[in-house]
Formats: sequence, structure tokens, C-alpha cells
Amino acid sequence: MQYSIPRGTYDILPEESPKWHKVIAEFRKLVEAYGYAEILTPIFEQADLFERSSGKSSDVVKKEMYRFTDRKGREFALRPEGTAPVARSYIENRMDIGSLNKKLYYLGPMFRYDRPQAGRYRQFYQYGVEFIGSNHPYYDAEVIAILWNYLTGLGLKKLRLELNSVGCPNCSKDYDKALQSYFQPYLNQLCPDCQERFERKPRRILDCKVKECQEIAKNVPVQLDYLDTSCIEHFAEVQQYLDLMKIPFTINPRIVRGLDYYTNTAFEVIYEGIGAQNALAGGGRYNGLIEQIGGKNIPAVGFAGGFERLLLALEEEAIALPGHPVPEVFIITIGSEAQKIIIPYLNIIRGKGIYAEYEPDRASLKAQLKAANNSKAFYALIMGEEEVKQKSAILKNLESGEQKLYSLEPISHLIKAIQNKEI
Repeated sequence: MQYSIPRGTYDILPEESPKWHKVIAEFRKLVEAYGYAEILTPIFEQADLFERSSGKSSDVVKKEMYRFTDRKGREFALRPEGTAPVARSYIENRMDIGSLNKKLYYLGPMFRYDRPQAGRYRQFYQYGVEFIGSNHPYYDAEVIAILWNYLTGLGLKKLRLELNSVGCPNCSKDYDKALQSYFQPYLNQLCPDCQERFERKPRRILDCKVKECQEIAKNVPVQLDYLDTSCIEHFAEVQQYLDLMKIPFTINPRIVRGLDYYTNTAFEVIYEGIGAQNALAGGGRYNGLIEQIGGKNIPAVGFAGGFERLLLALEEEAIALPGHPVPEVFIITIGSEAQKIIIPYLNIIRGKGIYAEYEPDRASLKAQLKAANNSKAFYALIMGEEEVKQKSAILKNLESGEQKLYSLEPISHLIKAIQNKEI
């Protein structure tokens, strides 16, 4: 074959697309019940937007961004994550006018040059929520509740919500110094990436996947011990709201975020059963991001999750998702005259949103009935020579065998019978 799909990407085939439609529809339904509205941003932005928001030393910026230069020499990047574009849009479109508070959600593809593995691709599809405008701990809990209720609402059981606080910029400085003191004796044993992280962002060492670095980091100081009074209070209130919402959680002081813009609350939902890449979704508060990219000092909190890992988890628990839809009615004609008469009505039936299938290249009644049964259609609509004379058709229930003659004029009676499953 001359062409093949790029490494780290995949096709969503027709038999899989109904599953995607289902999980997307359930997400939309839930977030809109919380008052969130959809925002759609371009799949590419100025590269500097991600460099400033994610941090130039982050793996996303250094290794994973797909960059390109346009004809005028401007540098762009395919979006590696959804939060920075939403924040850019919030500023650019003056969403702060009137009420500061904005409830936004997004869906769409993201792009990172990463080693493909189960549940991780170079083009991947995310769902996410962003609440912008308030530092109240309730909104941290609300955002977490949306994620928890979405995943549990799909039927997943093997979930664990992990919670941490990464503090504010003030107490983070003290923690970074403590980490540097801890890692200093081991500096030569760390991987090259972590040696660079040591200077720029030592907490990123805690997220390293290299086994030797993980061993060294086992006994690092705990972030929670370095929180200032306001961060301690904020974290305590988030937990209180989660308790009121009856959402179970565990404290994991090792949660760090790979992007610079996170502050205070950080969380992940872990799924046991899909291997090493077991975080279904994660997020947290990012109070400094909007100001950092040129806006006002406006707090925000959000999360993002990947549909690929979600579908793996649903498959692991054998949770049924829709397959390819089956026809509500299969049209069967005998003779060319019947075909000429039925086609205009077939168009009307489909125009009413009824899934009707027709295969005119099958001539015999036996072949068409076999095709109707193979399609698992609920009804067959049959027009033979007698029905042509009467300008009518037989509606047959393919499961029970019951059938009834319907006139095609007006066709509304037949359409109503199909829609209401009258026979």
C-alpha cells in the first residue's frame, strides 16, 4: 500500500463511532446540567501561548509540541492541551465583561509528539471543563464533581479520586528549595531531564517515569507540609465540599502537575485495570494563568480527560456501549414499477429521521428478505405487484411476523406506525 496512517494516530471506524457518540453525548448532557457552555478554539495557536503558559522547561514545550512556521515566519503549534486556548479566548473576547464567572467546556483533538502506547496517541481526543472567575473552594469541588459523576454515571466502578494541593507561588518557592536540598546529593544519579528539572522546576522530578529517578524520589519532602495558612484553609474547604457531595477521595501528596500554570488544588481520577497509563483525567486550579498570558488576575479551575483511555476502561469493565445502528425499516420492492413508486416515499421516510435501508441491486424477494433479516431491521416494507395497483405497501414486523397493509397516500399513517412501533 502506498499510504499508511501516521504513527500514533488511528481511524475511528464506523463500528466504533457510535461508542464515541455515546460518551460525548453523556458528557454534554451532564456539563450542561451544571450550566457549562461549549467553546471551540482553533487546533493551532501561536507557539508562544503554550510556552508561556506551560513553562519552557516542561516536556510538552521541549519535546512534545508539533510546531510549524507559516509563510510569514510566524511560529505556531498544534494545541497540546485545551486550557491555554480557552484562557486566550476568554481574554481576547472580553468574557470578563459583566459577570466574571464563566462556565465553559470543550471537546476535540490535541497533539503531542510522544511515544505511542496503550491509551496514548500523538493525536488524541479530550473533553474538558474550565470554570473562570472565582477562587471559592466550592468551584474546585464542583469541577471535581462533574468529572466524578461523569465517569461513575457511565458505569465505571474501579475508580479512585486522588487529591493534593500544590500550593500558591509563595509557598511553592519554599517547597522547591526543600526539593533541591533533598535531590542535591543524588544529582549525578538523576536522568539528564531531571538534572535540568532540578534547576528550573524540581517538582517535575516527582513525575519522572525513569525507574532510577522514581527510587531516588521515594522519600522526598511532602508538599502539604509547606503550604501557607491560606492554602491550607483552601484545601480543607475543598475536602469539606467533596464530603458534602459524598464524593470519596484519598490524599496523594505526590500528585504534581507537568504544566506551570497549576496552583492549589490538583487532582486525578485513577482507574485500576488499564496498565501504567491509568489516569483517566486530571486537573486543578490555575489562578495565575490568565494574568500570565496578558489578562487580568482572574482565578480559574478545570480538568481534562482523554476519550481513548475512557473507552479502554469501559471495555475493561464490559460496559455495553451502542454498536452500529440498525435500520428501523428495510424497503423491499418486486419489479421495476414498484421501485419507481417507492423511491419518492423512501426519501420522505428518511426525511422524518427514520433509518430506512434499501438495496435495489437485489432483485428477488428471497434475497431482499434475507438482506432485511441480516440487517436486523425491525420492519420490512414490501411492495409487490398487488401493492403497486393499490399504491400501498405491507409493513412486516420481522421479529413477530405480524404484518399490515398501509396506503402510501397519505404516507403519514405509515410513518406514524413505524415511529410508534404499532405492529
